[in-house]
Amino acid sequence: MPEGDTIFRSARALNRALAEKVVTGFETAYAHLASVDDDKELVGRTVERVEARGKWLLMYFSGDVILVTHMRMNGSWHLYRKGERWGRPRRDMRMVIETADWSAVGFTVPVAEFHSAASLLRRTMIPALGPDLLKQAIDFALVIAGMLEHGDEQITEVLLNQRVMAGIGNVYKSETCFICGVNPFRQVRTLDSSQLEQLVFTARKFLALNVAEDAEGEISTYAGLRRTTHTSDQSARLWVYGRRGEPCRRCGTPIEMRKQGVGARTTFWCPVCQPIQ
Repeated sequence: MPEGDTIFRSARALNRALAEKVVTGFETAYAHLASVDDDKELVGRTVERVEARGKWLLMYFSGDVILVTHMRMNGSWHLYRKGERWGRPRRDMRMVIETADWSAVGFTVPVAEFHSAASLLRRTMIPALGPDLLKQAIDFALVIAGMLEHGDEQITEVLLNQRVMAGIGNVYKSETCFICGVNPFRQVRTLDSSQLEQLVFTARKFLALNVAEDAEGEISTYAGLRRTTHTSDQSARLWVYGRRGEPCRRCGTPIEMRKQGVGARTTFWCPVCQPIQ
């Protein structure tokens, strides 16, 4: 599932390729996008910028048109030079934005909407996002205060709550709790402020490490795998996520997994390194 770091990298690549370029072509598989394009034609507009807000990607066009997308589980944006063969079949295409040099293709993107600046403010989820952990400066006190408002909830559920902080997904949720030695099923109120700050700091560090800049001048969408360990071994790139039954990299105890929360999201942890206390 795309997490905040994936969206950040996609927005950065799209911005490098498309910003200040004129749209020469637009195609979509979605009727609701096509109907808006009929009234407010995208061709001829300039791409002003592309930015990430947590797990949302926003593409701004001249004339107060904003394309808002969310990847959910399987969506992705790809960039291709004009005439380059797509890496996925056309049946997966949901929208294509073309400039003189590039084609930006949204594959299996489940949420896509056109907005104006005013209607975007009325969009219930996006304005309500908490501080984005990938922004250069965040107010840790504000984030922790938001976490404490959910004191009776389990810490991993709060880490995933995009209204508290934006960007953390299922992988970083489990990895962050492991590094901090926090059992994923502890209630927030059982953790002190220093533990909460360490969790936010660690999640922010993981996200930042996984959006490291590409080679200077290079434009590409990220195709690599998330990494939280320091090893160069691809098979050992994560501490606990996806490793049910395998030995903990620290103590050797088998990693456990449990479904958690309303969405039955998978959580991985080491019962020895992360005791319930």
